[in-house]
Formats: sequence, C-alpha cells, structure tokens
Amino acid sequence: MSIEQIAAKVRSGERVRAEEALDLYRHAPTPVLGRLADSVRARKHPGGIVTYIIDRNVNYTNVCVAKCNFCAFYRPVGSAEGYVLGFEELFRKIDETIAVGGVQLLLQGGHNPDLPLTWYEDLFRAIKGRYPAFKLHALSPPEVIHLSRLSQLPVADIIDRLKAAGLDSIPGGGAEILVDRVRRLLHCYGKATADEWLDVMRQAHRAGLRTTATMMYGTVETDEERLEHLLRLRALQDETGGFTAFITWSYQPSHTELGGVEATGVDYLRTLAIARIVLDNFDNLQASWVTQGGKVGQLSLAYGANDMGSVMIEENVVRAAGAAYCMDEVEIVRNIEDAGFVPMRRNMHYEQLGDPMFRQRDVPRMLELATARAAGEATIPAELRLYPARSRLLKAQRSSLESQDKT
Repeated sequence: MSIEQIAAKVRSGERVRAEEALDLYRHAPTPVLGRLADSVRARKHPGGIVTYIIDRNVNYTNVCVAKCNFCAFYRPVGSAEGYVLGFEELFRKIDETIAVGGVQLLLQGGHNPDLPLTWYEDLFRAIKGRYPAFKLHALSPPEVIHLSRLSQLPVADIIDRLKAAGLDSIPGGGAEILVDRVRRLLHCYGKATADEWLDVMRQAHRAGLRTTATMMYGTVETDEERLEHLLRLRALQDETGGFTAFITWSYQPSHTELGGVEATGVDYLRTLAIARIVLDNFDNLQASWVTQGGKVGQLSLAYGANDMGSVMIEENVVRAAGAAYCMDEVEIVRNIEDAGFVPMRRNMHYEQLGDPMFRQRDVPRMLELATARAAGEATIPAELRLYPARSRLLKAQRSSLESQDKT
C-alpha cells in the first residue's frame, strides 16, 4: 500500500495496521506525517482547546536498587547522595503547589528497599488528612511491582491498599520500551518486564484507577520496537479504556552509564505524530517540553499533541541527565496562544477546570524548576525510624544510632 493510500485511511478515521504504521514512520515526509497527526487531533478535539495541569513532580527518594543504565538520577543504597524526603518536607511542597493553583502531586521515586508498603500508606493518609481535595498521581508500575516483591503481596492487593490510603491515579513511568529485548539491554528487565508493566496498568484499571502511558525512545530500540510499544498500549486500551493520555520523550544521555547521543527534535516530532496516528483509542497526547524545550513543545501542537502537560514546578530526573527546561503557567499559556489555540487548566482526568490561574489572581512567577532538596541538604526524616530497616547498610546505621542514643 502506498503512503498516500495509508494517509487516506488515517484521514478517514480507519485504524492503521503495524506494517502500515511502520511504512508511514519510515517513509512519509515529516510535514505529511504532521498534517495527518494534526487531522486526528482536530477530529478528537475540534474546539481548539489545549489543556495543561498545574501540579508538582516530586521524587520522594533517589535510592534505587534497579540500576537502569539510562538513569542519571538514582543513587545506590548507602550513598552519601541518597535521600528520602520527610513527610513535613512533602507537606511544604504541597503548600507551595496549592499557592500557585496546583491540584495534584506527581509522586515517583527509586526502588528503595528501606521504604516498606506501610510507609507509603502512612504518607498517603497523612497527605489526604491535611489536604482532602488534593490529588495523588503516584507510583509508576515498576514501583508497584517493587512493593509487591518487598511485601510478598499480589500487585492487585498493593493497588487496593494504596487506593484505600489515598492513591488517585498512576503515572506511566518505567515503560521505557515495552519490548523485553530492549529492557534487558537497558538493565530494566529486572524491575519490570513488558508484560508486568502492562499488567500493573490492567490491574489498576480494573480497580477503577485511571493511568497515563509513556514511552522513552532513542536508546537501543529499532523502529519496529517503537511501533510494537505503541501497539501493545493500543491493545490494552482496547481491553480496559483506562489510559487518559500518552506521553513520549527522548532519552537524555548525559551523565548516564549508557551514554550515547540524544535524538533530534525532528525525530521527536515524527515519533509524536506516529503515536497520535497509531493510538487511535487514546484521547490525549502530551507535549514533552521538559525534554524538548518550549518551542518544540509548542510545535508539538501541530504534530498531534493536544495537551502541554504539567507546569511541573519541580523536576529531578531529566535534570540529572542534563535537561533543565522550565516553563511556568505564563509561558505555557503564551506558547499555546501563540500557536493559535485556547489554553485551559485541567485535572488528571482531563476535566477542564477553567481559564489560566494567573489571570484570576496574583501568582508568583517561576523562572527555574525547584529540586527535591537544596544542595548539601542531608537531613534524615525522623519518621524513618518507625519503619524496620531492610538493607544491610541501613540496619548497621540504625544499630549505630541506637548505640549512640543509649550512651
């Protein structure tokens, strides 16, 4: 089938097959791919509205035993640079988020063996006790699997307990590429196989939670494997309908063990466009301005994206790999309007909340993304002593502290 014949299928709203999608991705000129993706976007969102969310992306710990070779953020157990945020620190971050109109915390972190399931339950209940209306978009599928392994409980039970404690939705982190050949090469197969990642999302959807889906491309995968990733997401969405949005971004190679070269902006736009075409059962696609910058983020709105993602307020993971783009609400709205769209705040379920917050009341400008902690801050939260240590290093540290307390 020719490119024009495949394009005609897309324009008529027909589903493209794997081989047709691959043909488009490899051979369609970039402007053609963009126009096709934009036609799908316009069909799904005819009102010209582009949404965004005011929330905060908080990484509660950087201690991780997964050791993915593409990650510059994690620190091994016992590292002097390792941290766990205390409950009071997180409360302060929520207060700052609410002050600028934020409605949600995106909470993700490393696979820390010394944080048991009860720590998460206590944290979620404490947050909901103070901020009943504030939403917790928390814990990617590999984190849920990590807790399942630590507690020796099924994934479904972990999700039920976290939901009972206050979990509102699950982010799509840790997907990378949902092909096990790739996951083995990236050293992330052990934290979650492709089937395990998908099954967490299946279990979450069955439990009534909505989730997002992601793809980090540009490491060791082939074009066929990028498409396989999208097709597996499409199949699960056909089954459950539980995904609210898809987000893709390019691998950030700086300071990582894997190294390599970052994919180009054109590659990003082509990947975003083919995702919009293939994921015909996903209503929303986010622009990844945090890895691409504001202008490519704006251009994403012509390549299938209908959402500018999050104001973020804070970011730690891609910053560790060298990306440090920042856009507060004023900048996001300016980019949306300059592209010819109408900006609208939303929540995680893509329910529209209203016009930009800064046009309703004074909101402090944010010219730089915050970090989890200030440089050099090494406070150990007092509540960590309430939870038994699991790692050998923390057990030894606890024993030393207890000895000091007795003297």
